[in-house]
Amino acid sequence: MLARPGLPGFEYIKAETFQDVFDWMKEKGDDLKLLMGGTDLFVQMRDRGTGPGFLLDVKGLPGMQEISFDKKNGLKIGAAVTLNSLSSHPNLLKYFSVLCQAADTVGNYQLRNLATLGGNICNASPSADMSPAALVYEGKVVVESPRGERELSLDEFWVGPGKTALEKDEFLKRIHFPTPPEKAVGFYHKLGRSKMGDLAIVGVAVLAYPDPNQPAGVKFRIGINSTAPTAYRVPLVEDFLTQNSTTDKILYKAAEMAMDISAPIEDQRATAIYQKKMVRNLVYKGLKEVRELLK
Repeated sequence: MLARPGLPGFEYIKAETFQDVFDWMKEKGDDLKLLMGGTDLFVQMRDRGTGPGFLLDVKGLPGMQEISFDKKNGLKIGAAVTLNSLSSHPNLLKYFSVLCQAADTVGNYQLRNLATLGGNICNASPSADMSPAALVYEGKVVVESPRGERELSLDEFWVGPGKTALEKDEFLKRIHFPTPPEKAVGFYHKLGRSKMGDLAIVGVAVLAYPDPNQPAGVKFRIGINSTAPTAYRVPLVEDFLTQNSTTDKILYKAAEMAMDISAPIEDQRATAIYQKKMVRNLVYKGLKEVRELLK
């Protein structure tokens, strides 16, 4: 392994109030970054040899590390909740199992003690493991600014690789998920170069639940990462599945449709054609698994 440089110098600041955050963001501008887990930020700073002069720790602000759930209002996860806290929470294991599955594929256990859901979402990486699961549970982000809160869908929040819709005076406060439909089941499947916490070459989340009003008797949600500028759903495929019986032939056809929609780029991890075929394979695998659970 090649030697790597240490982190560039920076000043650490701990925010005590939300107003502290607004004041520091206004004063320091682009020379300040917010710190939650830092697992992506520190790597970027190390590898680039440069970074912000100020890191503002927002983990201790009210609600940032809290998880709350009730069936009426759904699930609220503070942006600084760690992935290990998320994946071991009883209500998430019961109602949001795909989020837990996805969280457990990120890095290793030690890293997940630091890595946060908010950081994973704000990093806006096309290959982020939490993104497909967050999409199939129809998550929304709540951002805070001096003007108050505003809520955005994930499709609105991610605008490109590494880019979000956050304004210069906004930061992510929490993520909200509505309660899933009754008897919903799902899986997250990830293909990496190794089984030891590698970045996703392809990641696919599939959620399904009974719906007697649909010809198939079932509705599906499919989220995919690593094969477009941002993680995405495939409504055309989901609609096709609800209109047809869930035979192996139909499920495979749906997986091929997802493959055709995917638009990966060539990079050092995989060729584009390989990624497209893995989209097909993982979607097909997930669809068959949820079909069996719903029988």
